[in-house]
Amino acid sequence: MDKNSSNSGMRNMTEGSPAGHIFYFALPLLAGSFLQQLYNMVDSWVVGQYVGDAALAAVGVGFPVIFMFSSLFMGLSNGGTVVIAQFYGAGKLDRVRDAVDTIYTAFVFSALPVTLLAVAAVKPTLSLLRVESGAYHEAWLYLIVVCAGLIGTIGYNLNAGILGGLGNSQTTLLFLAIAAGMNIALDLILVLACGMGVLGVALGTIISQAFSWLFGLFYINRRYPEIAIRPFCRRFDRHLFRQIMGIGLPAGIQMSLVAVGAMAVMSKINSYGKEFTAAYNVGSKLDQLAFLPVQSLSNAVTAFVGQNIGARRLDRARQGIRITVLSAVAWSAVMLVLIPLGPTLVGLFSSTPAVIEAGAVYLRCIMPFYVLFSVMFCLNNAMRGAGDSLFPMVDVIFSLILVRVPAVYWFAAHYGPDYMYYGVGVGWTLGFTLSVLYYFSGRWKHRGSLADP
Repeated sequence: MDKNSSNSGMRNMTEGSPAGHIFYFALPLLAGSFLQQLYNMVDSWVVGQYVGDAALAAVGVGFPVIFMFSSLFMGLSNGGTVVIAQFYGAGKLDRVRDAVDTIYTAFVFSALPVTLLAVAAVKPTLSLLRVESGAYHEAWLYLIVVCAGLIGTIGYNLNAGILGGLGNSQTTLLFLAIAAGMNIALDLILVLACGMGVLGVALGTIISQAFSWLFGLFYINRRYPEIAIRPFCRRFDRHLFRQIMGIGLPAGIQMSLVAVGAMAVMSKINSYGKEFTAAYNVGSKLDQLAFLPVQSLSNAVTAFVGQNIGARRLDRARQGIRITVLSAVAWSAVMLVLIPLGPTLVGLFSSTPAVIEAGAVYLRCIMPFYVLFSVMFCLNNAMRGAGDSLFPMVDVIFSLILVRVPAVYWFAAHYGPDYMYYGVGVGWTLGFTLSVLYYFSGRWKHRGSLADP
């Protein structure tokens, strides 16, 4: 594997235009994320139009629960991206090989216990979420099936993390395209043709994710034999694993706790009935769709900063961070258009007037604060690429959980459900402030390269 070439999609980002590398890396991620959101939205559309609002609410309840259970492995993937990027930037390709083996060995020995834990926790979690009786059975069925099939989602994310560290986002797009196409086809077959309702949506999700992961294993091993994934090789480097988890564990804890915070917000939303829950589900889907370019840019800057820190090119790392933040700010300004278009867009998923109104309220409350969240997200991912994963975790836990959740409850108690989402803006404002202050303090720059002896 030649570090100085873009061998079969691998990209050395320590030379050439920082903007070109970041955008070239981000575009396939954006296309892939759009496909992922597309089939999530197809799930919601099919369920909302052909099953009912209770089923739509059930699918919405499921997202933060599934995210919580898969987050620790997503942290492993994130840590793998950073470590592999820094080794690749430093030209230590033998250590890249060791990192791939270590990541998959850890996955093989822990996937089954985590899956069993997720399935066992479904009922207690639904009780904590105060899911309305009309949506409870559908939510339970959806979560049981999807949690049982978590291994496909986790495996896909590990493949994407490994390739991301090597500057390859194009192959990840291929994997997602396969999953999206299969998921949409299975939705239409299992829900519309076979009448399986929520069960059909859940089966379509896990089958498509598992196939995408397994196809990814086959494709990577055939196309990139130099990083061939050997799930059962049992090669495990403890020092490397500590490095990976030093970055990945804070990221995984952060994502898990964010999911817990989202479930705390969801619990409050569920108390207002299934129409309000369905509206939140649709509004958050639109919100996530708007955020995709920022998410793709932030993932790109993680790999870019990682490679350049590994190559000891701090000047290029800072330049890439500036380009990413300015691009995210510009996109967030454009997305303010969701405020006037809110009722029309929500109406595509549900014809119920209460759902349309509540979904439009969600967008009207959070979109003015989007630019702050975008900057926070990009800076935190950039600092994580430099090997500093602790501050982003603290920042997110403090702002999105310890501040955002109480603020949402406070606004709901004092001003009613139509104003509760302003609590989200309060949390984002604090997170933005802390991220900017920490970034300009320069502490994230002093960790050095993980590839150093």
